[in-house]
Amino acid sequence: MLMLLAATVPGWCGTPDLPPLEAGYRDMYNLDFDAAHRLFQAWEQAHPQDPVVPVSDAAAYMFSEFRRLHILEADLFVDNDAFEHRNKPVPDEQAKAAFESALNKAEKLSQEALSRSPQDHDALFAQIMANGLRGDYAALIEKRNLAGLGYMKTARVLAQKLLAADPHYYDAYLAEGVENYLLGISPAPVRWFLRLGGSQTDKWKGIQALKITAERGHYLAPYARLLLAVAALRDRDRVTARSLLAGLAQEFPRNPLYSRELARIQP
Repeated sequence: MLMLLAATVPGWCGTPDLPPLEAGYRDMYNLDFDAAHRLFQAWEQAHPQDPVVPVSDAAAYMFSEFRRLHILEADLFVDNDAFEHRNKPVPDEQAKAAFESALNKAEKLSQEALSRSPQDHDALFAQIMANGLRGDYAALIEKRNLAGLGYMKTARVLAQKLLAADPHYYDAYLAEGVENYLLGISPAPVRWFLRLGGSQTDKWKGIQALKITAERGHYLAPYARLLLAVAALRDRDRVTARSLLAGLAQEFPRNPLYSRELARIQP
């Protein structure tokens, strides 16, 4: 069946035991963004109505910017002062335009799919992803934290809707995990204010949701494991952080981020 799937994608030459979409994500985590774009865009030609494809392509554009701007380095997130006082990154305008174009296409396709079938789980997941990506881009690249919070909350609400219908859509737990963990480590007065606005701020609930995606997710499991490694470092749990980073370094040997962060915390 997988080989039949691969045969429907012109020029597909990815990992033979993975469907092209999953192979594209693996290329992305290995920092081979050109290969990821080729797989996503080829799959889109064969499945032009699937909104998960363009939102995945948008993820590859955002992760390429994260790499260029060194945004995912753990020490930035472990040190609150370093994060708050970091210089505002300068986005690549061409990458930003491609990112926005892919997101707009994904949102349009997902709305069309949901208008035809309100229970289209993949279309709902595409909307979750689009809001999560917009939130990450706003907060981490543009330093628009309030806008990022709004997208984060919307992604979590949509994720809860999807998980109520299909609790086995494990990638969707990431949205719940990100909001609860990131806001849950805020000071108590900030958490109180955020809850007034409808945000969720339960740090440990966030950790548990991230673990579900890390252990059972498909596309987003490696990203969830990286976030859990950062969470472990914040809690001074170097044993867990080393285990997670070692696994990522072995699984994605062309991504030096994991091995570099692992070397920093070796005993």
